[in-house]
Amino acid sequence: MRIFAYEFITGGGLLHDPLPQSLAIEGDMMVNALLDDLIRLPDIEVLVSRDPRLAFGTAGVDCMSPSAGEDPFVAFARGVRQCDAVWPIAPETGGVLEELSRIVVEEGRLLLGSQPEAVAIAASKSRTIEVLEEAGIRCVPTFSDPARVTPIPGPWVIKPDDGAGCADASVVASWQDARGWLDARAGEGFVAQPWYEGPSLSLSTICQDGKSVLLSCNRQHVRRHDSRLELEGITVNALDDALGTYSNIARRIAAVMPGLRGYVGVDLISTETDSIVLEVNPRLTTSYCGLRDALGFNPAELVISSTCDTALLALPISPLARALHAVRVDLHSGHVH
Repeated sequence: MRIFAYEFITGGGLLHDPLPQSLAIEGDMMVNALLDDLIRLPDIEVLVSRDPRLAFGTAGVDCMSPSAGEDPFVAFARGVRQCDAVWPIAPETGGVLEELSRIVVEEGRLLLGSQPEAVAIAASKSRTIEVLEEAGIRCVPTFSDPARVTPIPGPWVIKPDDGAGCADASVVASWQDARGWLDARAGEGFVAQPWYEGPSLSLSTICQDGKSVLLSCNRQHVRRHDSRLELEGITVNALDDALGTYSNIARRIAAVMPGLRGYVGVDLISTETDSIVLEVNPRLTTSYCGLRDALGFNPAELVISSTCDTALLALPISPLARALHAVRVDLHSGHVH
């Protein structure tokens, strides 16, 4: 099988724009971790796309670059047609991941990721929360209409409805400020969420046809700088799931979003009384960078197998049943240790 591993930021998606260093570091971490896993698998050939401004030299991997002036989506489609399967990594912002996923489906290639319809839902924080709350899954209240903002005391977070992680997120002092902020930027696609005290966590899961297997529960190291939030790093496989709490959340999410496939991340807040879902990421997240070292097996192999074998997720896979081996992913240095 020949696989096109495409990371939007480093693969030429910003060819006609400045390339932010922080995004390039994070993109490189994810695509390099994926390539390292893929080249260890038998009977797998790999093609990667690379922004010509960035160096590349991974042995055993073919590399292409978008041509000068070429539309990034046209270049992506060119790579898709050279392969049997495609593993896209991209932000949901602006519908980018959804469009890449649709191109793969339209070209008749195997999509090693979530279906476009599921990506469209997960790309919207407000729509995701609506779907999950309808199924009885506890979520962080999310408001796009300033008139509907509930008077919940304490700080609030303002963020793009289709944003990724902490990007462009701001903290305001109160629900009144959140309402005023949304009112002043009506129509610009922002949402407001109350701030919940407690550890920021993420789940690394494999989804397939309404089912889910939890690979690890991770601790996110989020730092608040006045009104700004920054994700500094992640401790992968930091928490056990002895009570099955996180596995249950992952299963319930997959059941109500059946188009989720392959690797899926879930962000949540752990309060004193409950775990509250924040968002669903239908793609590789930075936590993936530490998975193989933390779990002792190749997660890319599991994603490929789950995509091709409908019976796989019925097997009793329980990586969290054994002793934890935590791995730190540092987003500032780009190191995993």
